[in-house]
Amino acid sequence: MCRFLAYLGKPIFADELLMKPKNSLMKQSHHAQESDMTVNGDGFGIGWYNHKRRKEPALFRSIRPAWNDENLSYNASMIKTNCLLAHIRAATQGGVSIQNSHPFQYKEFLMMQNGGILNFPKIKRTLINRLDEEIFQWIEGQTDTQYIFALFATIVGELKKELNIEGQALNFDQLAACVSQTFAEIEAMKILAHIESPSLYNLVLTNGKSLIATRYSTQPDKETRSLHIAANAECYTSEEGYLSFRSADPANHGVLISSEVLSDNKAFWQDVPENHLITVGEDLAVSIRPIT
Repeated sequence: MCRFLAYLGKPIFADELLMKPKNSLMKQSHHAQESDMTVNGDGFGIGWYNHKRRKEPALFRSIRPAWNDENLSYNASMIKTNCLLAHIRAATQGGVSIQNSHPFQYKEFLMMQNGGILNFPKIKRTLINRLDEEIFQWIEGQTDTQYIFALFATIVGELKKELNIEGQALNFDQLAACVSQTFAEIEAMKILAHIESPSLYNLVLTNGKSLIATRYSTQPDKETRSLHIAANAECYTSEEGYLSFRSADPANHGVLISSEVLSDNKAFWQDVPENHLITVGEDLAVSIRPIT
């Protein structure tokens, strides 16, 4: 049961989120607090952006446990970015490999997930046949997340073609509709394959300037995943090692989305409601809406 965090806002050093908090992602890799599976040791990955260099993100992934990779420990304090995605993996679909480690990168986008499609192999061929050929060729691993990402990208491309806006970005409403369509099409495939097990989509998608995240379960009464958000605050780590927040000038604000609460300061954290979608704009405006 993977764990992740996403940050968008004032540039911050990666170790402020990955290492220093008492319940940091590093700590969650061997002692997660909001999951039945406490160990997430099947690799990790971080993706981040430097928009002055290029629109595509940097990406570092490993099959080693996060707690046992000195490259991560050594370099996290040197990575400063306005947008960071980080993921620790407990493998379900697909073996332990670099190609199966989140986050995944397609052009300027990053995507990661905590959850998945139970009994995914039963619909894999159907889903593959639905994909755009170029996007299908992009897939290198075996995780269901990559196929979900590929289906979403296919649907986005079809909408752009329909609207005659190829080469332009979709707005949040259009992207939210593409997310909903992605989930709906997968459920239709499951029905045809007589699959009744739940699917869980706690996922994050970003281009480094704005961000979309979901907390979604097709059967939330049977299985779900936690997700939290801290917005409109400046993140910093206290000398005692606790991630703290303080109200600050909007220029210093950031938005943090995480599988687990990283700090004891509950005032800045909000539980994301089940089956809701989060959008975070370039101006860090946050919207949380039901997924329809």
